[in-house]
Amino acid sequence: MNKMKRCSMLAILCIGFLCSSLQAQDSQSRGDPQIPSFRKDVMPVFFRAGCNSGTCHGSARGKDGFMLSLFGYDPAGDYRRTVEEIPGRRINGSVPEESLLLLKATASVPHTGGKLFDPKSPLYQTLLKWIEAGAPDDSGAVPEVIGITLSNTSVVFDQPSGQLPLQVTANYSDGSTRDVTSLSRFFSNNPSVAQIDAQGLVTGHGFGDTNVFGRYSRFTVGAEVIVLPPADGFIWPDPPANNFIDRLVFQRLEKLRIVPSDLCDDQTFLRRVTLDLVGRPPTPLEYEGFMADEDPDKRASKIDALIATDDFADYQAALWAEQLRVIGGNYSTGATVIKAADRLANWIRDQFRKDRPLNEFVSEMTAASGPNIANGPVNLYTMLVHKPQVDPKMLAADFSQVFLGVQIQCAECHNHPFDRWTMDDYYGFVSFFTGVRRKPGVEAREKRIFWDDKSNPAISPVDGRARPAKTLGAIDPVGVQGDPRGELAKWLTSPENDIFAENIANRIWAHFLGRGVVEPVDDMRVSNPPTNAPLLDGLSKRLVELRFDLRSFVREICNSRVYQLASKPTPTNAKDTRQFSHAKLRRLRADVLLDSIVAVTGIPRNLPGWPAGTKAVHYYPRVSGDTEGPHPGDPFFETFGRSTRGTVCACETKSDPTLSQTMHLVVGDTIRERLSSPSVVKALLESHTQPEKIIETLFVRALSRKPTDKEQMDFRNFISGNESNPEIYEDIFWGLLNSTEFLFNH
Repeated sequence: MNKMKRCSMLAILCIGFLCSSLQAQDSQSRGDPQIPSFRKDVMPVFFRAGCNSGTCHGSARGKDGFMLSLFGYDPAGDYRRTVEEIPGRRINGSVPEESLLLLKATASVPHTGGKLFDPKSPLYQTLLKWIEAGAPDDSGAVPEVIGITLSNTSVVFDQPSGQLPLQVTANYSDGSTRDVTSLSRFFSNNPSVAQIDAQGLVTGHGFGDTNVFGRYSRFTVGAEVIVLPPADGFIWPDPPANNFIDRLVFQRLEKLRIVPSDLCDDQTFLRRVTLDLVGRPPTPLEYEGFMADEDPDKRASKIDALIATDDFADYQAALWAEQLRVIGGNYSTGATVIKAADRLANWIRDQFRKDRPLNEFVSEMTAASGPNIANGPVNLYTMLVHKPQVDPKMLAADFSQVFLGVQIQCAECHNHPFDRWTMDDYYGFVSFFTGVRRKPGVEAREKRIFWDDKSNPAISPVDGRARPAKTLGAIDPVGVQGDPRGELAKWLTSPENDIFAENIANRIWAHFLGRGVVEPVDDMRVSNPPTNAPLLDGLSKRLVELRFDLRSFVREICNSRVYQLASKPTPTNAKDTRQFSHAKLRRLRADVLLDSIVAVTGIPRNLPGWPAGTKAVHYYPRVSGDTEGPHPGDPFFETFGRSTRGTVCACETKSDPTLSQTMHLVVGDTIRERLSSPSVVKALLESHTQPEKIIETLFVRALSRKPTDKEQMDFRNFISGNESNPEIYEDIFWGLLNSTEFLFNH
């Protein structure tokens, strides 16, 4: 009997809830403003309270048996799971206040997420009204959010305690707007400079600059916040500007009340620019010639001379080969991939020696098809996917990350949590690669890359519908029959594609200045804005004006005063790590460091699988047969953080100094074996060179400078009585090669 009563009561509750739901839907269809909309009102509550965040019910598997789409990318699914999944569990239509949805949020019953709001809050009242109305779904078309804006995009405080409230306004597809500040979420990139609370109030904390952000629906917008140091005693020195780069950087520094460092001296410039342009230190002959040159334009002349060399082209080609994961082995027959890697590496080097515009260089690879042994650029599709079968999702992710600096893979399972890209954008981009196939070629080592016309577009997991090939941010598909990669190549490398130009310009800038205007360089998104937006815009526009000519663009950077600033800080820029007010101390890349050791000592190092004399910057592992995974190929590279080329991520290359690196140089064979016979020291002794001259020569070879008077005196005292003993000079040489001055570009 009790069981029958319970069943009857349950039936009555369900019928009552169903009736009230139908009445509510009828009211909504008549446009009743008193009833909250699930999409416009209820889902924003889930968002603001954090219910659909990645750490709560928005995670891939949900939380505590309840799952929501991350940040609400699937409203239909969210309604179904909230209302219709296990009827009556989360929504109590008869006693709305007893709905589990409300009890959990107010912590009236145990809740893993704790208390989210109290019964008097607007968030609670919205949910309560919606449930009282029967928890209706939206009927008919509901205006969608198409963007949001902040009331201020630039905030400047003259003191750390400054405050300013920000307001978030949502723009809808029907032309309406709405203040959604109370429904938005806020965060700061650097709370030590400025914080923003849950109500959008910005508060300054420390001197510097940062960005704060507001997020609503799938959109994120930011505002720059500057907290100025005291103006007392600040005098802008008005340094001369060599070009547009200097003007944009100095305008920013003056605004931040940061005085840039002075120019570096000639010997520092010579070493810096030679390492950056050709991947080695200057020779003693180059040093003597440059230091003796009295031409006031000798720095520009040196830049031109280095850029014109094949060494410059080869070094840039090696950097691109690293980004594109050129590596022999790791799938199928090792010899096949070794040959393919050689073809691609040689083709890349040839393009840079010919000064091929960067957009044409990328475009040819993107649209390439045919046999990979005969056609170098087609091996992009061999290198990016080191697997027997082509993975279109991996290709899409790698293309986007390398050529656009966008990590689009974050939108595979949900809309990008911190950028504008949606799942539709992601699967539309994947469709550019769903038909790429590899098959055996004419000879055993050969593979043919082609487009399979029978292939289908990528399928979105949300609604199961196909998403035809579509460029990022576009509304309509490219609309071509067959291979769409030609259209991808046109869009990707078009002068009108700001994303491509900014990415390429930012990567080149980062190589010469030690960090990008956007950092990391392959994570360009709304929530990771440039530290100097006008500078990034100016660099990308200049690259386009130069028709993507690498040499001309590099010449602009190296001739700027900003590039030639000293590393010694001023009192106002000592803590600056973002605004390029002084040269950044940069540990040499693993390959450049090894080449520098070889160049300075004159003793080559044999690299596995390559001819004697091969430079480290040109080296990549050439593996026969399958391997356990990507690896640097040489113990030195592994120790000093050279990219394994396991992914296209810029993080694969590591430049942080470690204890193991110190131990390797101090007690390992890399330096020790290059100080014994035949050695630079013995050659100097045999030429009857005076001790002072030997010391000076060792300094010039290792550090591209002469010793100071104190250094000369100290070392002269050190060798006193042992002037003819080569070991004493080898000890000096060993010390110079182990110094931080040698290991770093400054």
